Amino acid sequence: MDKQDKKQSLIKEWSYKAERDIDTARLTHDNRPEYTDIICYHCQQAVEKYLKAYLVYLDTPFEKKHDLDYLIDLIADNDKDIEQFYDIVETLSGYAVEVRYPDDWSEPSREEAKNAYKIALDIKDYVVKMIKMD
Repeated sequence: MDKQDKKQSLIKEWSYKAERDIDTARLTHDNRPEYTDIICYHCQQAVEKYLKAYLVYLDTPFEKKHDLDYLIDLIADNDKDIEQFYDIVETLSGYAVEVRYPDDWSEPSREEAKNAYKIALDIKDYVVKMIKMD
């Protein structure tokens, strides 16, 4: 497998994992909408993985962190349009770690979970368009 094939494979792997997170958020929302922490967590994870797929596409190395601003900073070096998402990913940032543990967190509302899902879909659509994948 040559370098380009490896790159395409890795983009597909990141996208596959991201899609599973979005599906988990949707299934949870449809069947257990009161599990807002789980919905929000998987939306954050989906966005993180889509951004990492985009970074692979751009041949931009990245550290393994959950910081969405950091990932957008790296992408913005090649794609200034990604900066439109800074404000909305801020909404998701706290869902990477805080909602997973029982101390110092508050349960997101159903409206917040619905918004997190919309953000994840918007960023998915943008990244998929940019990397020209289905």
